[in-house]
Amino acid sequence: MNLLVIGGSYFYGRVFVMEAVKEHTVTVLNRGTYSMQEFGVKEIRGDRHDGAVLAQCSEAYDAVIDFCAYEAGDVELAVRKITGQIGQYVLISTVDAYERGSGVVKTEEHALEHRAFPGEAGAYIAGKVALEEEIVRSCGERQIPWTVLRPAILYGPYNYAPREAAYIQMLLQNRALPRFVDADGRFQFVYVKDAAQAVLRVLGNEKAYRQAYNLCQDEIVTYDSFLQALREAAEPAALEGLQEIPITVDSAMAQQVPVPFPAKEQETELCSNEKSRRELGLSYMTLAEGMGRTYRAFRSVFAP
Repeated sequence: MNLLVIGGSYFYGRVFVMEAVKEHTVTVLNRGTYSMQEFGVKEIRGDRHDGAVLAQCSEAYDAVIDFCAYEAGDVELAVRKITGQIGQYVLISTVDAYERGSGVVKTEEHALEHRAFPGEAGAYIAGKVALEEEIVRSCGERQIPWTVLRPAILYGPYNYAPREAAYIQMLLQNRALPRFVDADGRFQFVYVKDAAQAVLRVLGNEKAYRQAYNLCQDEIVTYDSFLQALREAAEPAALEGLQEIPITVDSAMAQQVPVPFPAKEQETELCSNEKSRRELGLSYMTLAEGMGRTYRAFRSVFAP
């Protein structure tokens, strides 16, 4: 297949491209901050909001995979300005797009969130919700099949966000990890390579047309189980002299200790992966295996 990837040089997109080039022809449109040429892809450099840049995408694409649509209008502009044929449009959204506070495990039929929330997180949610509605409208008007993927918290090699890597750095360089005494929040991860496999499974898959899929591991994770998985991933030498420092969530945030996952039960929002397992045939890596791979990938970066 001939694929156009919008974004694709960071974390999720990068891992997808590394997998996709094994069997597909890939063109990457991004700002060129990180070159992807070493993977044998074509590159179009520029801002995705520039119609002239989008017009350079002039081939017949079996699918467009959009990793960096964040603002209302991003999908509409892409489908209008890409001059090549679009066989399928795949939007990377998020489980955070669901309406919050219901207390139920969310399937893909759950309502999306239309309330406004403050800050960057609120803007991110509002943007993804708007884009999910936009893809239905914009692609529907042009009879372009579409698919939406909603990953939970992504982790794994190449993750530039200060999440699991920040804790690996603390373990290796400071020989210390926090032990949150009042964190009762629960959350879900998805290993980045599993999420990349989900994209491959929907490409040209008519069963996935006009469908959305949650992507999340089977396990429900807490801070305790996350930190335990990290300790189990580390080699014995890295655990010598390791201190576990009791701390409250509020104190950690005040001291700028990373608290990147939901820390309180009232923040807990859980989703079902049953549809992605049933319709896409996905299986999800365990936290133990995924954290082991992630730890080994970052060990060479942070080892003193």
